[in-house]
Amino acid sequence: MISANEVKELRERTGAGMMDCKNALIEAEGDIEKAIEILREKGLSAAAKKSGRIAAEGIVESYIHGEGRIGVLVEVNCETDFVAKTHEFRSFVHDIAIQIAASRPEFVAREHVPPELAEKEKQILKAQALNEGKPEKIVEKMVEGRIEKYFKEVCLMEQPFVKDPDKTIRDIVNEKISVIGENISIRRFVRYEMGEGLQKRESNFTLKSNETNQMS
Repeated sequence: MISANEVKELRERTGAGMMDCKNALIEAEGDIEKAIEILREKGLSAAAKKSGRIAAEGIVESYIHGEGRIGVLVEVNCETDFVAKTHEFRSFVHDIAIQIAASRPEFVAREHVPPELAEKEKQILKAQALNEGKPEKIVEKMVEGRIEKYFKEVCLMEQPFVKDPDKTIRDIVNEKISVIGENISIRRFVRYEMGEGLQKRESNFTLKSNETNQMS
């Protein structure tokens, strides 16, 4: 039995019609995430209808965290300059910047992961599974599951939203598209962390003290 609250939640997340939401939930046997996919596949969600529209306006947001230890720049696009200037859009982009600072994504979406990098990761995961003594016949299935986990860790759109872990960033984007009424696209980002990639200089004070003692 599909409840009115489930239909309401699906409608809020997709912007689709009430009956379309109800039918999708029935088809998905009450699974809201699956129902969202069904609506998108059928082109019934507001987000799906708007996703093909050009988003050439927007803003570049900056965010500094931890007394200057982490910095983020992110470009998020929308369709009109009017929307780009609204508090709701700017607040949304700020949340995305916080997400990037907190969760360290490497790519916007899985289609941006270079094929050679994904293949290398698969080979590493396969070697790990074999080294764990797993039967080769189930290794491929294990690798499929682990590569999905990898994508969810490194791809911004698939990460759980830090302010609501029950939703992914893709869910949040689709919800905002439905509310604002324009296509929204996270185009690119860069994340800096103080000292990242640098090898810290280790003090050799103890060594020098020992040398001095030996000489005296």
